[in-house]
Amino acid sequence: METTPKESGTFESFDGTPIYYEVRGEGEPLILVYGIACIMNHWHHQIEYFSKNYKVITYDLRGHQKSNPVGDMKQLTMEALAKDVVGLMNHLKIKKAHFAGHSFGVPILLKTYDDYPERFLSMIFINGFARNPIKGMFGLDIVEPFFYFVKNQYHNQPDVWNTLWKLAVDNPLSIYLTGLAGGFNLRVTHFKDIEVYMRGVARLNLEVFITLFEVLMEYNGESVLDKVKVPTLVISGEKDMVTPIRFQYHFREKIKHSEFVLVPYGSHCTQLDFPDYTNLKIEKFLKEVDRHGSV
Repeated sequence: METTPKESGTFESFDGTPIYYEVRGEGEPLILVYGIACIMNHWHHQIEYFSKNYKVITYDLRGHQKSNPVGDMKQLTMEALAKDVVGLMNHLKIKKAHFAGHSFGVPILLKTYDDYPERFLSMIFINGFARNPIKGMFGLDIVEPFFYFVKNQYHNQPDVWNTLWKLAVDNPLSIYLTGLAGGFNLRVTHFKDIEVYMRGVARLNLEVFITLFEVLMEYNGESVLDKVKVPTLVISGEKDMVTPIRFQYHFREKIKHSEFVLVPYGSHCTQLDFPDYTNLKIEKFLKEVDRHGSV
């Protein structure tokens, strides 16, 4: 596969946290924002495809992978995540950009748009949400109680739970469980992509994950949806059990000038399951935005 040359670097965010980024290609900026406990590899199909015509920018969320150490652990907030996005744009001297967010990357974009709407050309949401998606996740109401149990136990024995976290995540069984839960479509997603992802999750500090997961549950971006004035593409995986299709239908109903795409058999990571189809839909959307400023 042809690989577009990349430029990489870090900038110091407002609280001293180093934010790592990679830039590929030339053209209008397209900033890709992954979800909680994810890695840049989630976007590798989009990076390679769109860097032929756009300046594609990826970065690590604070506390993730190479964006460490966090300067102030109290700044694991939605406000801080939004400031990081704009800090990245300022560092790269970018006034406006197209944005794509996956999963928790979507509320990060909503918060950033709420605070800095002038920086947006368009938004692409892939299996995202505007409010707490945990209740009823996987068709059950056990995720939230289990989270608070782990949180309490972690504060009592952090070293033990960091070890358990790594053992639980970085093993072959977790890959299949993640697939069964709708995180990936195991029939089409490359096993290597899932394996790389699980290794990345295992490297994440559990305190960072716990803090941001609680931020995820507490954030409510419903009020932002009515304010969105830029073209928005909503992509939904038909078989996503993490953020089911009702969340994506809600975006379509609430956001004016939005376009909706359903990906048959797509899981929570639709961009990895069916990259060609997803890329073509995104490309069509971006061309329409570039041509008319709306869809």
